[in-house]
Amino acid sequence: MTDSPPRPRRIRPVLSCLVSALALAACQPSHGRLHDLTERRISPELSQTIPVMNQFGAPQPMPPTQSNAQIAADFIALSFQMESGRQIERLSRFEGPITIAVAPGAPASLSPDLDRLIARLRQEARIDISRRAHGPDAANITIETLPRDRMQRLVPEAACFVVPRVTSWAEFRRARNSRDMDWTTLDRRDHVTVFLPNDVAPQEVRDCLHEEVSQALGPLNDLYRLSDSVFNDDNFHAVLTGYDMLILRAYYDGALRSGMTRAEVAAALPDILARLNPRGDAPAAPVETRPTPRAWIEAIETALGPGTRDAARVPAAQRAVSLAREAGLTDARLAFSYFALGRLSLASDVEGSLNAFLAAADIYDTIAPGGIHAAHIDMQLAGFALSSGRPEDALRLSTQAMGGATQAQNASLLSTLLMIRAEALEALGRASEARQVRLDSLAWGRYGFANTTAVGLRLTEVAALSP
Repeated sequence: MTDSPPRPRRIRPVLSCLVSALALAACQPSHGRLHDLTERRISPELSQTIPVMNQFGAPQPMPPTQSNAQIAADFIALSFQMESGRQIERLSRFEGPITIAVAPGAPASLSPDLDRLIARLRQEARIDISRRAHGPDAANITIETLPRDRMQRLVPEAACFVVPRVTSWAEFRRARNSRDMDWTTLDRRDHVTVFLPNDVAPQEVRDCLHEEVSQALGPLNDLYRLSDSVFNDDNFHAVLTGYDMLILRAYYDGALRSGMTRAEVAAALPDILARLNPRGDAPAAPVETRPTPRAWIEAIETALGPGTRDAARVPAAQRAVSLAREAGLTDARLAFSYFALGRLSLASDVEGSLNAFLAAADIYDTIAPGGIHAAHIDMQLAGFALSSGRPEDALRLSTQAMGGATQAQNASLLSTLLMIRAEALEALGRASEARQVRLDSLAWGRYGFANTTAVGLRLTEVAALSP
């Protein structure tokens, strides 16, 4: 696979043919969600021929499309408020060259991914950051990995996280209830530690690396309204985007310094962004900026978060849709509400699930055409098409999604799309093509999933979608 820009999506002609077929398909036990278990096994030659892991090279990020005025407003919202809503009084960042080190015990995939991230931060964000050996002299940013269940005994809902003023897990354990852990008390950053799981898929380690290192360096908030950023809890983007790199570059611009107030930063941003992003001074379409209702965030967290009973998830997603509409939101937040509803209602209401995906697609087509959001929806629709005996549509939809998945460097999504594509090719009598595509899916799956067993399970699930 080669990196390529996403192409425009054209799904309407396909979808009108799918609705009636999907209603029938929903009655068949093997046509559930991709994570439902099935009994079809991997073919013998595939179980014996797992190819080496594929990994992405240097990304090709798209430049931000927002106006500089919009980016300045986003910068303030990201930098002067915590996710909880607490205000941050003063900007904090590292001053001078930044060093980053990895504690012993990290998975093998972390080192090359970190090197690629550092190279991007130096080149795209112009941050003076370099790697150094882990030792008694602490780096500015320490990365420590440990088993996920050990992390979650102290921070139950965190997949990964970053904390200030400590240099190790042992220090964090001792200080976790102290005021030292409060980001709002910082005037300047000197030492922070990023904690990542070491027993998950390489892609998940990389995703955590990008998000937590970027927050160690810069903004501490996430905004659900951002459609092109890792600073968003919808988790569509996991690799730093062109927008994110511009935010970080502005964060470390010479016109800013630690200790500046919100008003001082706001006054400096127009000149900074005019210099860093001249194209952003051209008129751009207005972006929805009204605040995200706390009730909507709670509904989304209930629908998708850990600890929620299955029976409560769909009603929570329905509530999120209603709350977004009542608040007049027409952006990524409403689209994400529909996307969550589509995913969660797959097993119980296939026509309602399809309608929810269509509603999400309509919004994402406007705000992020051909991107990672569209790729996720097309993957679900391709699975629908495959399960309803329409391999041509499954092939078209999975092909359509490849650009967005590749651009966003999402190996688990890319692997699943290739698996669907292989099944569609098999159904169309193109067996040799199907075999090669399936092997390619396994190579990407080794990076996107936790282990070869998980790759094989996903392959089995996708194979069972085909009638």
